[in-house]
Amino acid sequence: MKTFAQLDELLALAGQEVAVSDWVTVSQARIQQFADATGDHQWIHLDEERARSGPFGSTIAHGFLTLSLVPQFFDTSIAIADLRMGVNYGLNKVRFTAPVPAGSCVRGRLALKSSEPIAGNGFQAAWDVTVEREGGDKPACVAEMLVRYYR
Repeated sequence: MKTFAQLDELLALAGQEVAVSDWVTVSQARIQQFADATGDHQWIHLDEERARSGPFGSTIAHGFLTLSLVPQFFDTSIAIADLRMGVNYGLNKVRFTAPVPAGSCVRGRLALKSSEPIAGNGFQAAWDVTVEREGGDKPACVAEMLVRYYR
């Protein structure tokens, strides 16, 4: 975990990778829970027998499940002491570039792209987020995430 006493310390790192999260296991049970929560019950995510003969050789995580892990990557790898709050402001671009087979481990690489002041004594930061799969040859997901920080 990288801890910053002040937001300005973090914002000074624009253009750099700031943190790499711990690995998170994407189990079949987690995939099932996500399917139940979202109503997305496509066979490629849930039918283990059918998926064995499918295009990926096993069930895979929903792309949005992979994306939904990004806040966890931030929470477990970056802390800013002088913040009142941080707010997810949205995404500019998301691509699911490789599947995440059930049982895989993924982690996030967090690079601060830029920041700018906003009203309310805050800053909007643009983050380049890369979700890696352990043993994978390319990222599972890449995204530009916008976060608003308020002191």
